[in-house]
Amino acid sequence: MLSDRFGRSVDYLRISVTDRCDLRCTYCLPKGFKGFEEPANWLTFDEIERVVAVFARLGTRRYRLTGGEPLLRRHLPQLAARLAALPGVDDLSLTTNGTQLATQAEALHGAGVRRLNVSLDSLRDDCVHGITGSHCLQQVLDGLQAARDAGFASIKINMVPLAGVNEADIEPMVAYCIEHGLILRLIEAMPMGSTGQQTRGVDLQPVLARLQQRFGLRPTCKTLGGGPARYWESADGQFTLGLITPLSQHFCASCNRVRLSVDGTLYLCLGQEERFELRPLLRAGCSDAELEAAIRAAIELKPQQHTFNEAPTRVVRFMSMTGG
Repeated sequence: MLSDRFGRSVDYLRISVTDRCDLRCTYCLPKGFKGFEEPANWLTFDEIERVVAVFARLGTRRYRLTGGEPLLRRHLPQLAARLAALPGVDDLSLTTNGTQLATQAEALHGAGVRRLNVSLDSLRDDCVHGITGSHCLQQVLDGLQAARDAGFASIKINMVPLAGVNEADIEPMVAYCIEHGLILRLIEAMPMGSTGQQTRGVDLQPVLARLQQRFGLRPTCKTLGGGPARYWESADGQFTLGLITPLSQHFCASCNRVRLSVDGTLYLCLGQEERFELRPLLRAGCSDAELEAAIRAAIELKPQQHTFNEAPTRVVRFMSMTGG
């Protein structure tokens, strides 16, 4: 098993297949942004498969396809099928904004993707438009229905509460998730790039207290993927709520993940600048042993914790550059 210098096992790799997105969420990408990575620098499917195969041999078991918006990468189900077939890949999931999901859900499930996270910050079209710059709500809802029809049993809604924007939409989103058998995860906005640093997020601790009282939620030890969320569930077990709280209650001591960006850079922490570039090695024809040594060296760079609270302007790259 891979482990870093602080004794944390690294059993989760998030793989960005593109830094491009068809939305411009206010906390992620600025309107009119065009500074995307050139396609010539994107890792090919062969290169991604090779990196994942080495990670799997080193004991990493969980993998998530991310972006940008991963469903904008052509032939993504083909890549998913190749990764799912690799020895040691026990869990393959995907995070999406849902706009392309209606046409791809069946192919993704057939390829071996078993869990989906779908970003949705409101059930009001005007609010969704205000956050994303697109009237895409119905597309996302259609995508969720297609995912259920395709056989996805674990679908999580990722919602980022924003002060004065969609705070009042949290309870309606809980009701929607209860009705449709979805897991709701609330995520504190992080100060990444100029957009994230200008965003007024919401402290989720008071939100949790309110939802516990209203919906009778109690802590659960359920393991729902390899991410950092802490979970609560209703007394009847019909609803599960997850909280990701990097600001109000960080989880760095148990961090188990690293991120591979579309250009082959391994980012060792979402809130720090430590990184290791794998693409030059891959394109120079490195051996598997050399690639394994490079990955081990990269993991040694993983910092002890982020400094979002202490230095909120430190990370200037946008979230889509890192890989979600």
